[in-house]
Amino acid sequence: MAVTRFHAELATSVGTAALGLLAVFGAMELGYGWTPSGPQSGYFPFYVGLILIAASLWNIGAAFLKHRASRAASDTADDFEEPFLDRERLGRLSRFLVTMLIFVIATLFLGIYVGSAGYIAWSAWRQGGYRPYLALALGVGFSVALYVIFEVIFLMPLLKGPIEPLLGIY
Repeated sequence: MAVTRFHAELATSVGTAALGLLAVFGAMELGYGWTPSGPQSGYFPFYVGLILIAASLWNIGAAFLKHRASRAASDTADDFEEPFLDRERLGRLSRFLVTMLIFVIATLFLGIYVGSAGYIAWSAWRQGGYRPYLALALGVGFSVALYVIFEVIFLMPLLKGPIEPLLGIY
C-alpha cells in the first residue's frame, strides 16, 4: 500500500488535533478562566488548542471531500491519487532523518559546536556536492559563527561537550 496525499493529510490532521487536545487538557489543569486580575495561566493555551482542534477537523473534512471528488473523477478504481511518498522520496527522507539523528547524538556527546560543524560539513559534502576541504571549512565557519553570536554577543553559553575542559573555558 502506497502512502497517498489523502493518508498524509489525515495523519497530519489527526496529529495536530491530538496536540490541540493536549494543549486543552494541560490548560485545564492550569486554569483557563478570567479572574479579576486577568487571565489565568492556561487561558491562551486553552483557546489556541481549541483553534488547533477546529482547524484539524476542518482539514479532515476537506481531505475527505477532495478524496471523494478525485475518486469520482477517476476512471480506474485503483490509481486515482498519486503517491505522497514514493521510493525515491522515502530514501531522501530517511537519509535526512538518519543524518539528523546522528547530529543530535553527536551534539549530546561532543557539544553543539563539534556536532554542528560535522553536520554542516557532511551535508555540504554529501548532499551539496562541495569538495571535502570546502565542506569542512563551511562546517567550521558555521560553528565559529555560532560561538560568536551566542557566546560573545549574547553571552549565552551553549553545550560544548568535551572541548570545554580541553580549551579551559569556564
